[in-house]
Amino acid sequence: MTTGRFISLEGGEGAGKSTQAKRLAAALAARGIDAVLTREPGGSEGAEAIRTLLMQGDVTRWSAHSEALLFAAARADHVEKTIRPALGAGRWVICDRFIDSSRAYQGVAGGIDDAAVLALHGFGSRGLLPDRTLLLELAPDHGRLRAAGRDGAAADRFAARGEAFHADVAAAFRRFAAHEPDRFRRIDADHAIDSVAEAVFAAIADLLP
Repeated sequence: MTTGRFISLEGGEGAGKSTQAKRLAAALAARGIDAVLTREPGGSEGAEAIRTLLMQGDVTRWSAHSEALLFAAARADHVEKTIRPALGAGRWVICDRFIDSSRAYQGVAGGIDDAAVLALHGFGSRGLLPDRTLLLELAPDHGRLRAAGRDGAAADRFAARGEAFHADVAAAFRRFAAHEPDRFRRIDADHAIDSVAEAVFAAIADLLP
């Protein structure tokens, strides 16, 4: 049986995480590796219901503390119902965002201590971390232009936040990557989709069976 691996993709708005997650799943499938493609918030029935609460409405609908609790609840269900069963069956899991987004968005940019965010994760998801986290890096202003072109007037509560917020998120991701070089791989996302996909695959090649 193929050993299950857990890969997360992180980054700011418009960095191409969803696109690259799909490309990575296809590249693994071409090599005979069964991969579950999932996302956060979401990825299970309960978590998708919470996603609707989190992503829709006015920017001020929830405080950072309320968001942190909702994300932790969604993640706990996602881990229990989707991620751990897949890994236990020897499948790979490719997740569009995971705990590091909560650390960046609600933690650093939202003003919540990192230890508190991780404590919620420790309780709800038993501290599960990816085997590899791929950080797609793109200048926040460029990412927001991409996201605006993609979403138009349908931007979610997080994409609609100001420049300072997104700059804090980008700085947080860089800090996490610097502190955990064994888990993180930084990828320049300001290139053509095919070039980024090649870099993404190279960043997980050492995990292949």
